[in-house]
Amino acid sequence: MAICLDSAVQARLRLHRGNIPAVREELASAQRARHLLTYAKPHMAVQARIELVHVYLALADVAAARTLMREIEEILRQRPGLGTLVSQARQLQTRLGKAHSPNTPGASALTTAELRLLPLLATHLTAPEIAAELFLSRHTIKSQMRSIYSKLGAANRHQAVTRARELELIDR
Repeated sequence: MAICLDSAVQARLRLHRGNIPAVREELASAQRARHLLTYAKPHMAVQARIELVHVYLALADVAAARTLMREIEEILRQRPGLGTLVSQARQLQTRLGKAHSPNTPGASALTTAELRLLPLLATHLTAPEIAAELFLSRHTIKSQMRSIYSKLGAANRHQAVTRARELELIDR
């Protein structure tokens, strides 16, 4: 779980140094681990996401920043007493309210649920089998799959998996 926070901080440091390829590597690493950070460890979960929001805003990826902000808000609903992290989140929310983004989200806008599903798309499992594995309904899985396809610019499961591997969101 600490890998996500570490990757987020490293991404900010590399951004400060202007090393954009290294920033993207750290973001990919953080994306792969992000679903592990839940309200069970709220300080780490919120801090990592705040760091990532800063990076995505600097890269002008407002869609990704908004996705992370929604996750922060959900964690704060579950665990509201996080001290200064609450005020940092509010400041970021205000900043995001003023930001403009293109209408098409990208891979960076994948939700934690979609990131959790993504590696299973690379398996032989059918949608109903994935649903059983994740204790979700078949309809929820199908909906998340459509969303993943849209965000990755894919028409089918194979294209989505190929694109996710190119982006290093899942292992080759």
